[in-house]
Amino acid sequence: MVALVIAEHDNGSLKGATHHTVTAAAQCGGDVHVLVAGSNCGAAAEAAAQIAGVSKVLVADAPYFADGLAENVAEQILAVAGSYSHILAPATAYGKNILPRVAAKLDVAQISEITKVDSPDTFERPIYAGNAIATVQSTDSVKVITVRGTGFDAAAATGGSAAVEQIAAAADFGKSSFVGRELAKSDRPELTAAKIIVSGGRGMGSGDNFKLLEPLADKLGAAMGASRAAVDAGYVPNDWQVGQTGKIVAPSLYIAVGISGAIQHLAGMKDSKTIVAINKDPEAPIFSVADYGLVGDLFEVIPQLVQELG
Repeated sequence: MVALVIAEHDNGSLKGATHHTVTAAAQCGGDVHVLVAGSNCGAAAEAAAQIAGVSKVLVADAPYFADGLAENVAEQILAVAGSYSHILAPATAYGKNILPRVAAKLDVAQISEITKVDSPDTFERPIYAGNAIATVQSTDSVKVITVRGTGFDAAAATGGSAAVEQIAAAADFGKSSFVGRELAKSDRPELTAAKIIVSGGRGMGSGDNFKLLEPLADKLGAAMGASRAAVDAGYVPNDWQVGQTGKIVAPSLYIAVGISGAIQHLAGMKDSKTIVAINKDPEAPIFSVADYGLVGDLFEVIPQLVQELG
């Protein structure tokens, strides 16, 4: 058995989710290869070659891979799929856009957002917003899998010495083109990679009140997040949303401020190592998953907390 990991990258460096996916691939048994499809992506390929546990890196370099269009990357995966028993990608917007196309073309069932590998053909994945874990066994000749990064430790970024092999680039699919990308710029850590997250909910009351959390996030070097209720109310941008329909996170420390703890939000953050909840409602569901809970008015508690942190 040989597993193929589809690297998520920006041509110059790998995204952290790729390292978690390599760990899942290694647990499937056999060798692990990584496919880097990009344009002038030598730096990303070299980074992939250094990941512990990777035995080979395949590089498909062509201008039409520059922006990771799903149609083109899927064609490249299909060109090499016959050599692999497992094809895995991160369960990010990137992986979720590509692998369903691959599974459909291979006429196999995709196994989505796995959090555990029980055996080479049996996997665990959350259902019902994480309230139940389904054990899924696949008899397909090729397992097409997306990996929830919070379920697996990241493979070491150094220590490997994989061979790097240039492969023929699949032809441009030709039916889609890259138009543009709008990226939110922030001096804070990226939400899904942050070790500490300060998140606000509807209890913040307004977008202006979210500024109250900024000094706390700055003191801790934290990313800022939000519940869907806060995003839907227009308090903060969509890319701050944590939850079942937002970003799945598992930082070392998650501070939930004014978040009641709807099941959809809990599904996105309950795997955090330490959860601190601040809410004036002692019956708020967030306290059921919190390691530390503080019942109080956030508008009084947060300034006091910032002051204590110096």
